[in-house]
Amino acid sequence: MPDRDPDHDPGLDLAELREEYARAGLVEADLDPDPVAMFRRWLGEALTSGMHEPNAMVVATADPDGVPSSRMVLLKGLSAAGFVFYTNQGSRKGRELAANPRCALLFPWHPLERQVRVDGVATPLGPDAVATYFAGRPRGSQLGAWASRQSRVVGGREELLAAHDRAAERFVGGEVPVPDEWGGYVVRPDAVEFWQGRPGRMHDRLVYRRAADGWRTERLAP
Repeated sequence: MPDRDPDHDPGLDLAELREEYARAGLVEADLDPDPVAMFRRWLGEALTSGMHEPNAMVVATADPDGVPSSRMVLLKGLSAAGFVFYTNQGSRKGRELAANPRCALLFPWHPLERQVRVDGVATPLGPDAVATYFAGRPRGSQLGAWASRQSRVVGGREELLAAHDRAAERFVGGEVPVPDEWGGYVVRPDAVEFWQGRPGRMHDRLVYRRAADGWRTERLAP
């Protein structure tokens, strides 16, 4: 009899957690010629499904030594140029993108048994685009951008609240300008993979890859 794992929790048997995916399939004939248009179609279906924050995505970056990191952010724009998000550019992801603009995005649409993966290059947005978006944010979020030096160590929550109060007092009665470190990025895709869960783990994986004359598509083994 094998030795019992002393850390085994019978109430948390992860090896037994599994689901059979059978909502839909994805074949080559389903694809739009353009991956951004295809993504827009799937995003629309995610929106109408009622799932929570379908524009939430994982952004993965790496530092100059190749050490990866990832975090959730919200997609805030989509165009032929690529996928847009905003953040503090002095944050860890901002510093890593400054050193290495290659990054990956992941949209985990579990309720639809789907995910979309994007590999690409992030380019900072211009100040006009950043200012336009920032002006449309709720005032509390604007003040929070001034209060938080994202990813930097703070002494406690009270320090953050005090910084927020100082920002609110500083801009009382007027507009909140864009903080110097705050900005945005557009991720130009080089590859976009559409993943649809299928029974027996025979998932459909169709990927677009950028080519000199446009896009080519391939099917990947699940």
